[in-house]
Amino acid sequence: MNIRHIAERAGVSVATVSRVLNHPEHVAPKTREKIERIMREAEYTPNWFARGLNFNKTGTIGLMIPHILNSVHMEIAKGVDDVAHQKECIALMCNVENDREKERRYLQWLMKRRVDGIIFISSSLGKRDFEQVQEQGIPIVLIGAYRDNDNFHVVSVDYRQAAMKAVNHLLGNGYRKIAFLYGETPQVENEQKVEGYKQAIRDAGLSLSEDFLKRVENTIEGGYLGAKKLMELAQPPKAIFTSSDYLAFGAMDALKDKNLKIPEDVAIIGFDNVRMSNLVEPKLTTVEIPLHKMGVYGARLLFDRIEEENSPYPGAILLQPKLKIRKSSGHKERIGEMF
Repeated sequence: MNIRHIAERAGVSVATVSRVLNHPEHVAPKTREKIERIMREAEYTPNWFARGLNFNKTGTIGLMIPHILNSVHMEIAKGVDDVAHQKECIALMCNVENDREKERRYLQWLMKRRVDGIIFISSSLGKRDFEQVQEQGIPIVLIGAYRDNDNFHVVSVDYRQAAMKAVNHLLGNGYRKIAFLYGETPQVENEQKVEGYKQAIRDAGLSLSEDFLKRVENTIEGGYLGAKKLMELAQPPKAIFTSSDYLAFGAMDALKDKNLKIPEDVAIIGFDNVRMSNLVEPKLTTVEIPLHKMGVYGARLLFDRIEEENSPYPGAILLQPKLKIRKSSGHKERIGEMF
């Protein structure tokens, strides 16, 4: 049974049945109830794809995820999915695995399937890739840090300020030999964290040591190897700041394998405040990023564009990070710890 059959049984036009499906508030209650009763009796299920073609909407959005095994990305994705669910829309999640060509293939796939919009999380694609999507009439939103984002909706965090906050906390606790382990990905975000680290060190009147800057794979294993190399220096650091909690977990394992105590021998600060950071021992001081909120804001911006095609671009939404102070950073007063 199709929409025309429903209309014939109800003695109304096809347009009236369509309004019941899409804008029921515009149909008289008595008529609406009659049509809905007939649809229930007939066990009628709308052909949503065909409906999408008629209304130029498919009820789906694309979501590009750098790596599905990274809980940071999945927390953002949950925020997107929560909003999509409220909008009765399906979010098609694409795991690009930090592979630019794979992301481009997924992008072509999404555009062919006429998705209503696309959200990119820490994408490795460039401005021209994003412009080509918009030229197809598909609105997009970028979540994370990007070099050239003037013409796009962006939801981001002040990564530079976040890094400065973490390093200043270590400086305030008396540490002067502070190293920074940062991941290869996401590239732009980590570049901003490096800038913040360097600025905090310079502002403290200390000299920058390139030996204390280590670029590693953004994994627990990368953190382990990076910390091991740092501790093999002739003058090893007394504190290590990392660009992700995963790097911090690896660094903590490396220090423990060398029988070094945290924070008595070496202090540690991570980044992101993933769920495990409050479960390791000692509990990890980390920069808390509002990951779920980033996803929610990104999705709301996208649906604003989908529903109001002529709405202006508001520019970037910049969220502020917080420092979750726990034992790993050598905080002297437990009363100041925040869990």
